[in-house]
Amino acid sequence: MKLSGYKQKAIPVILEPWHSYLNNDPSERDDTLKLLSYNIQVGIHTKQYRDYVLKAWQHLLPSRSRLVNLDKIAQLVRHFDLIALQEVDGGSIRTQFINQVDYLAKAADKKFWHQQRNRNLGRWGQHSNGVISDFEPIKIDNHELPGLKGRGAIAFEVGKIEPVLIVVVHLALTREAQNKQLVYIKNLINRYRHAIVMGDMNTHSLRILNDSPLAECGLKSAHARATYPSWRPVKCFDQILISRHLNIVRMAVLDFALSDHLPVAIEIERPF
Repeated sequence: MKLSGYKQKAIPVILEPWHSYLNNDPSERDDTLKLLSYNIQVGIHTKQYRDYVLKAWQHLLPSRSRLVNLDKIAQLVRHFDLIALQEVDGGSIRTQFINQVDYLAKAADKKFWHQQRNRNLGRWGQHSNGVISDFEPIKIDNHELPGLKGRGAIAFEVGKIEPVLIVVVHLALTREAQNKQLVYIKNLINRYRHAIVMGDMNTHSLRILNDSPLAECGLKSAHARATYPSWRPVKCFDQILISRHLNIVRMAVLDFALSDHLPVAIEIERPF
């Protein structure tokens, strides 16, 4: 089914202060799964469009502010059970050869971390996706997505009796390339009753759910709110898609602007 007209509709901007979201949990349930997806732009704090030019050097060289930003991100990460990261660096000149996934996991006191390197530029960049978690997976695999090199997915399986496949992705920019990648992801999740797809999709959740290869996969979106650019959001790029039968306890796009994207948080009833 095609969803006509959604491109013309204004995307709502509904941000929740991150401290409020973390503290507004009177139930303190222990039967839920708290998820976070965040494109951290390798720790560069972009506040306006011209920062893409003014701070372009930070994509190659180290800056004093990068570790400060990572420490702030770690303060957010520590409150979630599983975190999907996009645009992290696995250790190069620009990060002073610090693996950012490892750094965040240790700073947030997390049990497990995994890095998927998608572009190897040697000492100049280790472009990666990452997963940080309070628990170790039953199985974890890296997948190179179709199209130009540099896009990948991490398949993270948890739960022995009722397995859940969590796929962390950073999709391409064009519709044609995205659809090829979504066909690949469809083949990964179709074998599971419980599936979660999370990351920077570079397209609206409504397009993915209604006019893409994932349209028939029985997924629903946690939200249809703007997440990019962080200083004036107009695009719904960052998403968490879950199987329709999974129950959402709460969700939010967090007002936590330390990247050019905003993080998305969701809490669901634990299916395993």
